Amino acid sequence: MKAVQSSSNPSEQDGPPFAAPQPAFGEAALVLADGTRFHGKGLGATGRSVGEVCFNTSMTGYQEIATDPSYAGQIITFTFPHIGNVGANAEDIETTTPAVRGLVLRAAVTEPSNWRAAQHLDAWLKSHNLIGLSGVDTRAITRRIRDLGAPKGCIVHAAPGETLADVAAVQAEAAGWPGLEGMDLAAEVSCRQTYRWSETTWALGQGYGTLEQPRHRVVAIDYGAKRNILRCLATLGCDVTVVPASASFEEIMGHNPDGIFLSNGPGDPAATGVYAVPTVQALMGTGLPIFGICLGHQILSLALGARTEKMHLGHRGANHPVKDLETGRVEITSQNHGFRVLADSLPAGVEESHVSLFDRSNEGLRVVGRPIFSVQYHPEASPGPKDSHYLFQRFVDLIDAEKAAKLQNAQAH
Repeated sequence: MKAVQSSSNPSEQDGPPFAAPQPAFGEAALVLADGTRFHGKGLGATGRSVGEVCFNTSMTGYQEIATDPSYAGQIITFTFPHIGNVGANAEDIETTTPAVRGLVLRAAVTEPSNWRAAQHLDAWLKSHNLIGLSGVDTRAITRRIRDLGAPKGCIVHAAPGETLADVAAVQAEAAGWPGLEGMDLAAEVSCRQTYRWSETTWALGQGYGTLEQPRHRVVAIDYGAKRNILRCLATLGCDVTVVPASASFEEIMGHNPDGIFLSNGPGDPAATGVYAVPTVQALMGTGLPIFGICLGHQILSLALGARTEKMHLGHRGANHPVKDLETGRVEITSQNHGFRVLADSLPAGVEESHVSLFDRSNEGLRVVGRPIFSVQYHPEASPGPKDSHYLFQRFVDLIDAEKAAKLQNAQAH
């Protein structure tokens, strides 16, 4: 492979601003579509992968973040420098097969120091064929994304004994990637077959539990569902049936649900909505309680007649303040989205329920007089604060109320 030639002096670097000098080792780098490059030390799998480069501000939970299906098509830059210090384990995952394209870290990964660690992060990345890059100025990448928006990039890690391939070829691969706008990634990360979920949330000294006394039947439409969302539902007595994103109205109703859950997921909601919106519109006509999160919130908004758009840099982290417009209460939330619902496009009869205190973007809605609501953020946290766990109870309370009303109506007749 052709070695990269570069100066050790940043001022002598070719290419656009933000380009960093290549260190003595030259086997790994992040190359952006405009030629900007960040060299570092490779870890995990070797090879190359293209995607949208974003940043996440969470200080904990890197394994949950890396396995969140909502990161399909993205290369994550962690702003917190000490990633990998608690190792990896078989419990802190949100899906079996990660869909993220790569990880970019500031500090070198140290030996894990945590009683739950079962594996070094480097070995864990290798086991999932994920590329990592450490020793990078992640602050410079974050500033670049903040100022210019989320770029397309290619993360490359050469095999032992080799150096980086021709940077121009890597840059061309990044530039040729179509980007997330207009891309339906939910179809890629959704389950292929229907399955039941009964695992409940984790407890110290006990691990995950099992649902023993189901109270409600909930169908969860999997646009890229995180496991901890399903656990939160099961913990509150929901017997959850998970169906693929492409499931029809008839398939969903065939499970005789008491409520419908619309999951999180990746990609452009307008692209996923081509097949998802008609199904959700039909489900709204049943009168069943409906609860959506993240992409599920956006799909519900489209089904109601609202519009979505791609954000400049998105919201990703576990420290985002959101205001409940009904109560005035402020929640610190976990978030991961690059598209948003346009609040001014919400139709009559649909109210904005939550708003971001960072940029005033929409964070939730409810349908007036109907048991339908959704939020843009992640109330299951994992990782992050648990301020918003009450939303799962709200969904269950709506199911209780609807079932009680049906029973009362039946008794009256």
